[in-house]
Amino acid sequence: MNHQHTPASPAAGPDPYFPNSGDTRYRVHRYELALDYRPGPNRLGGTARLSAVAGTALPEFALDLAEFRIGRVLVDGKAARYTHRGGKLRVRPAKALTAGAAFTVEVHYTGNPRPVRSPWGGLGWEELTDGALVASQPVGAPSWFPCNDRPADKATYQIAVTTPSPYTVVIGGRLLTRTTRASSTTWVYEQSAPTSTYLVTVSIGQYQPVQLAERPAVPQTGHVPERLAGGFAADFARQPQMMSFFEEVFGPYPFGEYAVVVADEELDVPVEAQGVATFGTNHLGGGWERERLIAHELAHQWFGNSVSIADWSHIWLNEGLAKYAEWLWSEYSGGPSAAKRAAAAHTLLAGLPQDLRLGDPGRKLMFDDRLYQRGGLTVHAVRCAVGDRAFFRLLKDWTVLNRHGVVSTADFRAHCARYAGGPLDGLFAAWLHDPALPAFPSSPRPPVL
Repeated sequence: MNHQHTPASPAAGPDPYFPNSGDTRYRVHRYELALDYRPGPNRLGGTARLSAVAGTALPEFALDLAEFRIGRVLVDGKAARYTHRGGKLRVRPAKALTAGAAFTVEVHYTGNPRPVRSPWGGLGWEELTDGALVASQPVGAPSWFPCNDRPADKATYQIAVTTPSPYTVVIGGRLLTRTTRASSTTWVYEQSAPTSTYLVTVSIGQYQPVQLAERPAVPQTGHVPERLAGGFAADFARQPQMMSFFEEVFGPYPFGEYAVVVADEELDVPVEAQGVATFGTNHLGGGWERERLIAHELAHQWFGNSVSIADWSHIWLNEGLAKYAEWLWSEYSGGPSAAKRAAAAHTLLAGLPQDLRLGDPGRKLMFDDRLYQRGGLTVHAVRCAVGDRAFFRLLKDWTVLNRHGVVSTADFRAHCARYAGGPLDGLFAAWLHDPALPAFPSSPRPPVL
């Protein structure tokens, strides 16, 4: 069941942190991308076909797209006029689109893809020593395809990538076909679940597949440089168990399959995408610090990917719930309890500056490590306030009711209130809006009889 939002939802306006990203006047419901990529010269040629609906009368509309050379732009099959600068492709159809009209836009483009600049370094399409990967959060998707780059505008995708035959192409979704002609192979993937633009990924490399589970409910495959296959199988051996546990506490896995890529380089952090997580060689080697990352990326499939945020000011919902999933896994798998992990996070935060407003951290602090820790603590505070029985019902219902939908902090607060028997205004005011760190939450004592 999809969660329907009123037009007053924050999804309706421009993103407060990235007001220049996306165009709120239309919605895309499907992307069809046909790409040809040559790793040596790092050359990408593409045709993108977007099926969309105008929310209002549109004499013109905008797509986000980095500095590629545009071959032509068609709207409903007819040539359209366009300008392309500053990462915006502004399109003027031959005839203005009427409110509510379904339309298609087709863009033919070529160039050398590179990450778009951001306060966090380059985002999006990244050329590797041998191959490429995409890590777009939050605004890197235009580095490789024309899109309406807003997390709330979720669409289905079909992506075809043609590349030299020694390379494997991994994309979130189901592999429909793989066709080899001469020295090139075309891989076609279908992602039928609604997906935010920043969660669409491509990995191209010389990878070996590693099946992670014998007879899993959810197919789980690793794609790994050959020399690392043995180490990978050992390090990720508990992922199928994690998947079963998360399905138990968060509800059914929201997609058809889960792929893990280990790129043949070191990466700052692993990257979640819809149905795929990408790790660096530095994330192998075992131990809790690496195992918690496996749990974190897997948990994002529920929190962030299936249940997506209306805009970037709500990022604590993605990161706080994924952080809490790490602590739940620790508790379940025989490590320290979630309460112990939460207490350690509280001690850590107590020694750091307290200038973060979790419920609206601002662009500068949206990926600050304190947001993850405090987000996890906020979820723990809810658990302490409502008790375990209600808490685990609340968690599962949140992912099931909002499956493939879009949510805000206000939605989460209202959802929690239903399980608490009343509003949790004091709790949320303290944890989300007051920068000072509240006291460590403790569970309510059972009544004395």
